[in-house]
Amino acid sequence: MTTDPETMRNHWWWRPGWKVGRRFYTWHLTFEGQSDLHRLAAEYRNALAPLGSALTPIPDQWLHLTMQGIGFIDEVSERDIEGIAEAARPHLAAVPSFELHFEAESLDPEAILLPARPSEPVHRVREAIRAAIGEVLGREQVPESADGFTPHVSVAYSAGAGPMAPVLGALAALQARPAHVRISSAELIIVHRDRMMYEWEPYAVVPLG
Repeated sequence: MTTDPETMRNHWWWRPGWKVGRRFYTWHLTFEGQSDLHRLAAEYRNALAPLGSALTPIPDQWLHLTMQGIGFIDEVSERDIEGIAEAARPHLAAVPSFELHFEAESLDPEAILLPARPSEPVHRVREAIRAAIGEVLGREQVPESADGFTPHVSVAYSAGAGPMAPVLGALAALQARPAHVRISSAELIIVHRDRMMYEWEPYAVVPLG
C-alpha cells in the first residue's frame, strides 16, 4: 500500500457544474460479471466495515474504471453523442481485448484505489476514445488532459474529513489475493452522483478487437 497524506477529505463535495439531477456523458470500463474483482471488492468492504459512515464502499454494480469524460447532457447534442459512439467503433476495434489485474491498494485523500496493471492497454483504449471524440468535436475540443491519467478502480470513497490512521489500521490486516479481469469492451454511459454514489445507465457498449 502506498500513501503520502495523513488526513482524509470528503469526496462528495459538489464539483463545478455538478448538482442533484444533472447527468454527464462519460466513458468507463465497467465490470458486470467480473466475479474475481467482485470478490476482491467484497474483501475490502468487509475490512472497512468497522469504520462505518467514514467511508462509502462501492457495491459491485457500480465498480468502474473512469476513462474519459465528454460533458453534461444539457451541453452535448444528441447528434454529437451518437457520432462519438459510432466514431469510437473502428478505433476501439483496433485495440485487442486484454487482461488486467488489481492487487495492492493505493490510499488517496478521497478514496481507496486499486491500480490497474498493466496500465498500457487501458491507455490505448483511452487514446482511441479521445481520437473518436476529436473526430466529432474537433481535436481542440476533446475534454480533459491527455496526460496524468492513472488507471484505477476505487473500492471506497471518503465520506468526510478526518485522520487517515483508522483507514490504514483497517487495511493493515487485509491479505487479499489479486483479482483478474478480462476487458473486451468500453462503455459510454450517462452518470449521476445524486445519492453519494456514481450511478449510471448505459448509452453504448463498444467492443474491442
